[in-house]
Amino acid sequence: MFAPGDLIVYGRTGVCRVEAIEQRDGQAFYRLSPLYQTCAISTPVQGKVFMRPVLTRAEAEALIDRIPTVEAPPVECSALRELTGRYQAAITSHEAAEVLALTMSIYAKKQKLLREKRKFGAVDERFLREGEALLFGELAVALDIAPEAVPAYIQARLERSRR
Repeated sequence: MFAPGDLIVYGRTGVCRVEAIEQRDGQAFYRLSPLYQTCAISTPVQGKVFMRPVLTRAEAEALIDRIPTVEAPPVECSALRELTGRYQAAITSHEAAEVLALTMSIYAKKQKLLREKRKFGAVDERFLREGEALLFGELAVALDIAPEAVPAYIQARLERSRR
């Protein structure tokens, strides 16, 4: 059970702060505030939506350090339903490493299509944005930086490790 003040990853919403634990009809509910959205969420403590603690700083840095070894070839699917299913499977795994691999894969696909002067699909764009939002939001909290600063942080850390 999480405590008020804890930062958690809540489903596909991303990082939320547990504001309170409330009792309603004999059931415990979390009152959550998403960090990067303006809304409030009330969800049963024993609910069906996935919840886990945010990565620690050490876990976030270890994830970034693994980036050069992540195999993330572009996903090539002619069927839109299959492509969407593969992307959703990675997002709903709720594992930062899976979301990282997905984001890298879609980014590689985008770069390949740009080189070939071909159009980048709307489904790819939607899941790239969602993957980046989830990943950068969690890394930002773990590293105590702004989400917009995460790409530069990753690049600088990887450049330092190459030296």
